Amino acid sequence: QVQLVESGGGLVQTGGSLRLSCAASGRTFSDYAMGWFRQAPGKEREFVAAISWSGNNAYYAYSVKGRFTISRDNAKNTVYLQMNSLKPEDTAVYYCTASDTIASSRRYEYDYRGQGTQVAVSS
Repeated sequence: QVQLVESGGGLVQTGGSLRLSCAASGRTFSDYAMGWFRQAPGKEREFVAAISWSGNNAYYAYSVKGRFTISRDNAKNTVYLQMNSLKPEDTAVYYCTASDTIASSRRYEYDYRGQGTQVAVSS
C-alpha cells in the first residue's frame, strides 16, 4: 500500500504560479512512477503530467506543456508539480497518483491516488 497526501493548492490570479507537493508513505517511493491528474467540475479526470521512478523521464499533457514541470525527490518521498502561467482553465482538483508499472497518461495504469488539492485560478 502507498499513501499519498497532496498539498500546495490554493487561489491564484491568472499568470500566477503554484507548486503542488505530494508526500508518499508506505512502500518504497522509488519503486513507483508518479503522475498528476486533475478534474474540473462537470468534466472527466484528465492527465496532467507523469514522471518515471528515476526522474529521468517526464511526460506532459499538451495543454500544460511548457508551463508545468513535474519533478521528484526520492530521498524525501515527494513528487512536485510546479505550475506557472496559470490560466482559469487550469482550475480543478489535482490528484497525485502512483503506478508500480510505468509513467503513463492512462488512469488505469495507476494503483493509488491521493485525496486531491484544489487549485483555483481567477481571471
